[in-house]
Amino acid sequence: MAALVTLVLVLVGGFTTAIEHTNSLEFCTSCHTMSYNFEEYKKTVHYSNKSGVRAVCSDCHVPKKNWYSEMYRKMIAVQDVWAEMAGTIDTREKFDTRRAQMAKDEWARMKESDSVGCRNCHSFAAMSLADQEKGAQSKHADAEAAGKTCIDCHKGIAHKLPRMS
Repeated sequence: MAALVTLVLVLVGGFTTAIEHTNSLEFCTSCHTMSYNFEEYKKTVHYSNKSGVRAVCSDCHVPKKNWYSEMYRKMIAVQDVWAEMAGTIDTREKFDTRRAQMAKDEWARMKESDSVGCRNCHSFAAMSLADQEKGAQSKHADAEAAGKTCIDCHKGIAHKLPRMS
């Protein structure tokens, strides 16, 4: 019985460690093609800002609302690993060719989830509109009233916008 308990603890611990590792910036940027996004991301407020809070890939791309959502996203992300291994996006040219569609797919996923990745850190309720620039104040107030979600207005925040044809 002790051996079974030990085995279960080792398996659960290993699984948890693997999930944590796949949420790390180092893991996300270890694929050759993610180096393109990483260079763009390093120039954004999500990488470096006055408050010193850094949002890493998983903060935006992995939902934290429940275990099922996180595991589902991990399974979907296997497609990215496969695309890298299969040579579908293994060069800058191939990546750029598919970039617009990858962006559209990600924006649709974010829209469908009410921008859950953004809401890991941001919320209308926590915003101090008075501390924002006038244009941002009215846009945020209008967006909240209209039931908009972050990605409706904030595409290109952490990655450059692709050419849309």
